[in-house]
Amino acid sequence: MSATVIFNANEDDFPQSVLDASHHQPVLVDFWAEWCAPCRALTPVLEKVTQAYGGALRLAKVEVDENMRLAGRYGLKGFPTVILFDRGVERGRFSGARPETFVRDFIDGHLA
Repeated sequence: MSATVIFNANEDDFPQSVLDASHHQPVLVDFWAEWCAPCRALTPVLEKVTQAYGGALRLAKVEVDENMRLAGRYGLKGFPTVILFDRGVERGRFSGARPETFVRDFIDGHLA
């Protein structure tokens, strides 16, 4: 498993790269699609916030068109949807493009 702060994940490696890894540090998962304008708007916000945590948080990018069963497993209805995993458990989620302050408050509020 790579220690890269921002990485791509898929259905096959999700149990190890996200769920198992979240026992060591929280993992924010961005379920996104190339055709989704709000997804493209949220990506730089998530990347900036993740980098600002200085390695205390990782960001997994899951392209939903290639991982529909995984999106279905988590009952996703719209994109982007972001789910925060900590210690192998979902701690919270949000959908849609959001500003940096919202994302920081979301992370801090669920990991406090």
